[in-house]
Amino acid sequence: MADVSPLPALAEETLLGLLLPFWQLVIGAFVLAVLVLSVGRLVRRGPSRMTTALLITAAAIAGLTVMGVLLET
Repeated sequence: MADVSPLPALAEETLLGLLLPFWQLVIGAFVLAVLVLSVGRLVRRGPSRMTTALLITAAAIAGLTVMGVLLET
């Protein structure tokens, strides 16, 4: 019987563990850039659009939070 060492799998997980925060940072930077650009465009459109956008954003945040809590258990 040949012993199979778990070291290659452990090494692969470690490499992915090092890369994962980098990709999260890249995705976060793109999300932040899009958010800044969209807020700038929204501010130029005026206060009535800002109110509607804030209400839609608040509803989306609340909905995602509720879904996250329900799907967690």
